[in-house]
Amino acid sequence: MAQIHHFDHGWITPTVSYLLSVLGSLLGLTLAVRFRTAKGSGERTWWLILSALAIGGTAIWSMHFVAMMGFSVTGTPIRYDVGLTAASAIIAIVAVGIGLSIALFGTRARNARVLTGGVIAGLGVAAMHYTGMAAMELNGEISYSATRVGMSIGIAVVAASVALWLAVTVHRPVVIFLSALVMGIAVNGMHFTGMSAMSVVQDDPAVTLKGATAAGLIVPIGLAVVFGIIGLAYALAAAPTEEDRAAAAYLAARREAGTTGVIPRQPGPDGVADARRGPSSLGGSSWTYRDRSNR
Repeated sequence: MAQIHHFDHGWITPTVSYLLSVLGSLLGLTLAVRFRTAKGSGERTWWLILSALAIGGTAIWSMHFVAMMGFSVTGTPIRYDVGLTAASAIIAIVAVGIGLSIALFGTRARNARVLTGGVIAGLGVAAMHYTGMAAMELNGEISYSATRVGMSIGIAVVAASVALWLAVTVHRPVVIFLSALVMGIAVNGMHFTGMSAMSVVQDDPAVTLKGATAAGLIVPIGLAVVFGIIGLAYALAAAPTEEDRAAAAYLAARREAGTTGVIPRQPGPDGVADARRGPSSLGGSSWTYRDRSNR
């Protein structure tokens, strides 16, 4: 039985992988909030796609790849099938996207939708993990412990269900941040549980392996992840919020009512509507009242 190392570079790879999973979860949950406040179906679909990219691509798949950078087997090099590696990324994004669409679209039976979406997304995440493992080429025979494989799939389903429940409920920044920290632990827990299920019986070390090295993939994948995160952050920063829309509508109403001298109601910070009248014909004085009828 060959000796397996999961932390070949010390705590660098698990630390970076955890930070990536937290960052992806943070972006994904924030994008899910934008989905819930979106007005049209096209806008909702846009935020859903971005949320799936953030959670499936950054929080889950890029975490998996970075963690694999610290994986080694004594006595054999490791190569990666580029096609299967890319397929594992697509599986993660699509599975999370399907789970999010089930959980977020609709207003009835929320818990049932979250559970259904969580099972589908969790199974997809597990499929991503083991597809990524199947992409490995090494001089040895790989086998898995059925018990630990089952545990990793169970963790994936639970983690995905919790992630979807958070996506449809949380909205406060502090809660989103704390939720991302928990999601990061769950995603990494699933990955390393699945990795612990693996064992290798070494073969002839003279066999030439095909595929790319992890070091050769780190540059293109790293650039894709960095630009992807920047793009997601820019999409969040550039898109108008509910407050921006309300302010724009208020200013537009002011321009339309400018000739009457009556300024339309503007929601205050406490939800109380304010109404003001512009300069009057009597000495240019003005007056203000607070309408509390809606409190």
